[in-house]
Amino acid sequence: MLATLVVIALVVQDQAPLRAAPQDSAPRQATLWQGEWLEVRGERQGFLQVYDHRRERPGYVREHQVRLVRLDEASVPRLQAVVEFLRDTSGSEALGIGYAAALLRAAPASQVGPELFDALGTAADRLARRATSNKTNDVALAAHLDVAASYGVKLVSFEREGRTRVCYDGEAFRRVLALGGSPEARLRAALALTRPECIDPALGPLEQQALNEWRGSVLEQVDAGRLPAYLANRLHLRRAEVYATLAYQLSRRGEAQRGAKASARAVDSLASVLKAELAEEDTQSYATVAVRVGASRQASEPVPEPPDSGLRVDLAPGQPGETCLRLVDAKAPKETLSERCTYGLVWPGSVRRSAQGSAVAVAVQLLEGWTELWVFHQEANGWVLDVLAPAATEPRLGYVELAGFSPDGSRVLVAREALVEGRIKSSFQVLKRESLLPEKTADNPGGLGAFQRWSTPDWRGRSVALR
Repeated sequence: MLATLVVIALVVQDQAPLRAAPQDSAPRQATLWQGEWLEVRGERQGFLQVYDHRRERPGYVREHQVRLVRLDEASVPRLQAVVEFLRDTSGSEALGIGYAAALLRAAPASQVGPELFDALGTAADRLARRATSNKTNDVALAAHLDVAASYGVKLVSFEREGRTRVCYDGEAFRRVLALGGSPEARLRAALALTRPECIDPALGPLEQQALNEWRGSVLEQVDAGRLPAYLANRLHLRRAEVYATLAYQLSRRGEAQRGAKASARAVDSLASVLKAELAEEDTQSYATVAVRVGASRQASEPVPEPPDSGLRVDLAPGQPGETCLRLVDAKAPKETLSERCTYGLVWPGSVRRSAQGSAVAVAVQLLEGWTELWVFHQEANGWVLDVLAPAATEPRLGYVELAGFSPDGSRVLVAREALVEGRIKSSFQVLKRESLLPEKTADNPGGLGAFQRWSTPDWRGRSVALR
C-alpha cells in the first residue's frame, strides 16, 4: 500500500492517540508509536484525517505528532539528511527505520546506495541490543520492536546463558558489503554480522564450523589499512576470535593443516592490534580474545620428529573419539611408563621435556576456549600424571602453558590466563615438580627471577601471555 501513496504521515511521538473524531476529547481508537506511517486523507480542525493500514481503521491525529513525507524524488535529499541524523540517535531506532523505509520508496534505484542500508542496519542492530539489555517490562520498547517488524526488519531471539538474546538478522548489512560503502560502514556491517553473542547455541558442530568459516570470509572483505587505528583494532580482534575458534573446530574434525593455518592467522591478527590505539571500551575484549587465541595457539606449533633417545609421548586411538597419551622410553617404546586417554585435542607440537628427563609436559585442549597442561613427572613409585587447569573455575575460557624448567628439573614454570568472575586473570608461577604446587606467583613474569633465567626463548617468542 505504501508504494501507491504520494504523501504519508510518519508518527514521531510515542503514545500518540489516534482519535475517532478531530477532538482531543474524542475516544482513542489506537495508540501510535514513533516510526509508524499513516495514509493522509485530509485535514480538519487542526487534526490530520488518516487511515492506519496496520490496524485497518481510520482516525485523526494532531499535526505536531507526525511529519508529512512526500514519496517523490524531490524529497530524497531531506529524507537522506534525517536518516543520517537518526542513524546514531539512541532511542529513535523505530523512527529511523520508518524514515529509511520512506526513503527507499521515494528514491529512484540509482540513488539507493550503501549509506541507506548502513543507517537501516545500524538502527535495527541497536534496537536488538536495547531489547537484549532491557531488564524491565518496557512497553515502548516492545512497541518499537513491533514497528520494526512491520517494515520487514527481522529480529531473532534465543536463550543464551540463562537470558534471552535478541539479534538482528543482518540483511541490510549484507547489502552494505555487496554495494560497497565507506571503510567505516563496511566495518560496522562486518562486526554486526559476525557478533559472537548472536551465534545460535543450538547449532551443531558442523553448522558452527560452517558459520565461523563464513564469518571469516565476511571479515576479510574489510580493508584494515583504510581504517583509523582504533577501528582497525576492532577488526583485528574479531578476526583473532574467529580464527582461534576455527583452529579448534577444524583440528577437532581431523583437518590439522587447516587448523594450524587458522591458529597462525589468529596469532597474527592479535599481534596486529596496536595497544597504544586501543579504545577504552575495547580493553576487556582485547584481553578476552587474547586468552581465546592462547587456548588454541598450540595448533600451529610444528610437530618435531620423535627423539631417538629419552622420553617421548606417543598418541594412539582409544575408545571412539578418544586419544590416548602413552609415555614411553624411545629405546623401549613397547613399555608404557604412564598412560591417560582423553576426548580433548592433544597438541603434539607442545610436548616439552626437562633436561634431566624427569618431567614431560603436553597441552590438551578440552573445549573451544579451555586448554590444560598435562605433566608427567617421575616419583619414587614411578611416573605420575597431574593435570594443571587454567583456574579453579568452571571450564569456560582459559589456558595454561609451559614456560620452561629449571636446569635441575626440580621446578616447572607455567603461565595461566583465565576468565574469573567476569575478568581476565593472569598469573605466572614457579611450581615444585614433585607436587606441582605453586612456590612463587606473580602477575607478570618480570616479578619472578626464575622466569628471567629459565623461561625458554621458544615460549618467550610465541606466547600471547607476554602481549
